[in-house]
Amino acid sequence: MVTMAYEIPVTQARAELAELINRVVYGGERVVVTRHGKPLIALVSAADLQRLEAEEAATEEQVISSVSSINSAPSAQGERRRFGIAAEHRPHDGNGNGRDA
Repeated sequence: MVTMAYEIPVTQARAELAELINRVVYGGERVVVTRHGKPLIALVSAADLQRLEAEEAATEEQVISSVSSINSAPSAQGERRRFGIAAEHRPHDGNGNGRDA
């Protein structure tokens, strides 16, 4: 279920903070405080915050699990052997002979 948020300018929110808290706690609303029409902060109930944090933790665990299940990438040395690549980059010493200085 998606709950629509009630938007209120920060100057008005200052004057109505107690009422906004009641709307959030007892009315189950979410309140977005805006400045110049742009969202600044959100007021949500403690239960709502706990649910959002649990969802965030579950998503993070899913990402970690997905990344952990991916086989590690083959090494460059292994790929050279696999494809029979003999060339290798070696830095030049400035004289064009391909040796380090």
